[in-house]
Amino acid sequence: MSGTAPHPAGSWGAGWLRAMEGAALDTARLARGRAYADPDGARGAAGAVSAPRVGPGRVLAYVRGSRARPYRAEWRLPTLSEEEWTAFLTAVAGRPVLAAALLDGELPWDVVPVAQSAGVRLLPGSGDLLPACSCPDRGHPCKHAAALGYGTGALLDADPWALLLMRGRSAEAVRAEVARLGAARTDPSAERPRTRGDGASPRRSRGDAGGSPAGGRGPRVTRLATEVFAASVRPPLPEPQPLPDVASGPGAYPELPGAPDADALAFLAADAAVRARCALSAVPVEHDGAGPRGVGEYDPLPDLSRWHDTVRLAATHPQLTGRRTLSARFAGLARSAGRDPLELARAAAAWRQGGPAGLAVLEAAWDPPAGDFDRGRSALAGLGIAMSIHRNQLTHTTRPVQLRFGGDGRWYPYRDASGPDGRADAADWWPEGPSEADPVQALTGLGQR
Repeated sequence: MSGTAPHPAGSWGAGWLRAMEGAALDTARLARGRAYADPDGARGAAGAVSAPRVGPGRVLAYVRGSRARPYRAEWRLPTLSEEEWTAFLTAVAGRPVLAAALLDGELPWDVVPVAQSAGVRLLPGSGDLLPACSCPDRGHPCKHAAALGYGTGALLDADPWALLLMRGRSAEAVRAEVARLGAARTDPSAERPRTRGDGASPRRSRGDAGGSPAGGRGPRVTRLATEVFAASVRPPLPEPQPLPDVASGPGAYPELPGAPDADALAFLAADAAVRARCALSAVPVEHDGAGPRGVGEYDPLPDLSRWHDTVRLAATHPQLTGRRTLSARFAGLARSAGRDPLELARAAAAWRQGGPAGLAVLEAAWDPPAGDFDRGRSALAGLGIAMSIHRNQLTHTTRPVQLRFGGDGRWYPYRDASGPDGRADAADWWPEGPSEADPVQALTGLGQR
């Protein structure tokens, strides 16, 4: 997430930080929290603060500290009452330019003084914010909550609608109410139920064919959608955007009744961003759809089975990478595929070696035809390296290392993790290091690890 760039004095982020820093009882913890949230800092470079979850009355995120398991940090604040919402949105609806901006999806800073004129304070005061964290530090706030606070300031500058959600209403609900109040101002009858004395429909003047409203405002200019989309002239497509250096993290996902779990959404969005960037980087600028073996075979996002996609997720997700990563989330992912966590961790290591081909090498032995496999064996024997042979597997006779020949013609290195006292028939083989086209290079890489 973005970090602690300076906030303009009249900005959402600056207003939030004034309240947060005013609520703090320890400036030293604030400084440490700022370093955690700073993307250029030691902690920030590792992504110490996850994507925040925003909901009515709170914002929370997981912050990675000195331990492997992240801490759950949170800030709580009061929501606006129904009376305050009505006063605020009525004031906004009474300003057409401001109301139009909100209906277009913008939330300009100008709404702050408008709310104040209606007796409503959108930005919290220092007495409104209450920090909490699962760490043992009882600071007010601790450095993890402070990091979330600084990250929230950056979030509000990027998406000020998150503040309204923290105050109790989603962007959709706010826009719907502004539209309703605006319609009521321009047409008072919209707020008044019809009675028997009202006509079934307004009387039209002669010459009014339905395209102009009553009241002499002039004809309404319309075009049929079929006319618009029937045009054969198309403007040129814009130049493609440059590939980002890194996949950007997801924004804040609200916690709403009946909505998908915000943590799960953030987890999947982070994976989608990484996968999309990998796919874009694999596609040439001028690509004709041809793959290595012919036209139409190039597919940067191939269809995968449930097990293969689970392994891919475990191997590539930024929150799950690492050998034998057996966190609660990792274990849950394994259970969703009907496997145990250790089995998924081993499969993920194989996927990092070579994708589907690497996983196939792990899961099944096979008999290679004469050719590259035999030449690889001869190259190793010529160097005096004694290897036993079982199908596509070459196992060192004195060291706990193994090479497996894949169907893609590459050599996949493995290491026995059972320890020096392990029995030969109970070896615990784990993928280790990248695959290589040369078996000698693959074996040399094992010796250097």
